Amino acid sequence: MAIAAIVGRPNVGKSTLFNRLIGKRQAIVDETEGVTRDRHYGVSDWNGHDFSVIDTGGYIVNSDDIFEEEIRKQVDLAINESDVILFVVDVEIGITDLDNAVAEILRRQDKPVILVVNKVDNNERIIAATEFYSLGLGDYFTISSINGSGTGELLDKLVGTFPEESLNKKDEFEGLPKLAVVGRPNAGKSSFINALIGEERNIVTDIAGTTRDSIHTRYNKFNHDFVIVDTAGIRKKSKVNEDLEFYSVMRAVRTIEDADICVLMLDATRGVESQDMSILQLILRNKKGLVVVINKWDLIEKETNTMKEFTEDVQNRIAPFTDVPIIFTSVINKQRIHKVLDSAMDVYNNRTKRISTSTLNEVMLEAIEKYPPPSYKGKFIKIKYVTQLPIGRPAFAFFCNLPQYIKEPYKRYLENKLRDMFDFKGVPIDIFVRKK
Repeated sequence: MAIAAIVGRPNVGKSTLFNRLIGKRQAIVDETEGVTRDRHYGVSDWNGHDFSVIDTGGYIVNSDDIFEEEIRKQVDLAINESDVILFVVDVEIGITDLDNAVAEILRRQDKPVILVVNKVDNNERIIAATEFYSLGLGDYFTISSINGSGTGELLDKLVGTFPEESLNKKDEFEGLPKLAVVGRPNAGKSSFINALIGEERNIVTDIAGTTRDSIHTRYNKFNHDFVIVDTAGIRKKSKVNEDLEFYSVMRAVRTIEDADICVLMLDATRGVESQDMSILQLILRNKKGLVVVINKWDLIEKETNTMKEFTEDVQNRIAPFTDVPIIFTSVINKQRIHKVLDSAMDVYNNRTKRISTSTLNEVMLEAIEKYPPPSYKGKFIKIKYVTQLPIGRPAFAFFCNLPQYIKEPYKRYLENKLRDMFDFKGVPIDIFVRKK
């Protein structure tokens, strides 16, 4: 698919333009400089042509700041990946030294560069925009990304600049399983994804809260093909004291709702904390597949049964849903990271598994006959029939004469039997009891 990268200095409206082009509020927009830290992708279409758009952090030249150095790397990677570069400048501020520095870098690129003058929403600003000719990038397009004026002409030019062979290809993420990596801040989520894909796709620092947006990356290696999503660390509401972080946490929650499988990453040095349990409950409430990853295992002093005891502790904390893969990793040493993927895809297959009605009745009715539901006030409950419901996750309906008298302990027995017989490891199961 053709790719357009949006670049420019901080706070010129790159993320607003990105959201405008893809038709979603996917990138966080705020007046604070440096909100966008990672590059992330969206899909746009214009006049029947589909193409990808990359939003990048603000380009800072010759800065010693740890984030700005990493942002610079992300912008360079985005420029290398793209077919066309959209260089966004701000008519309100005019040309700055930083604009000149970015323009100098872009003039050296062997790729088409389209100069976009943003925040042009009246005639005076149209006249003021003429100063941007001095950047030496040729003609420019005046737009107001916040209200959309001028974006039609910009898109006409953009689509006309793309190589013909790269247009009209489908969204590469369509129909692929979505795997979300979630957890508290600084558990190693971005490092895990970078280690998997073999490049610094997501910014990693020791500062909690580095990742703010949910970053989508396609992973197509070792017989796996899915979308892996890095999310902002989710912390307690009482500790979210910044608007940006609030939006980041909300985006992470929405990513869980949209995912098929969630990899819950825990920090081995801190154990299972209450916030980890809150994230777990969010995953289970949304009926998503689950893989628990204990990261930073290389920092733990080990004895003979350390791993076994840690596993039991985790299972005790997440009970009654203990039928979950638990994997101990060291992302920094790339230890067992591919086992996480194998387990995640096993869980995805379990989540999408369909069992024929005849097989279900053959197995489950025999188990029910051996251990029938307890009678209630002298009334005997008879389960006659079971079927899997036609929804995108494991859910089963048991039909009986007195469904109101079947209590939670017996539903758990039915769930455990289903798990024993058909392997639903890592997947929540819904049990419904209905009148026959």
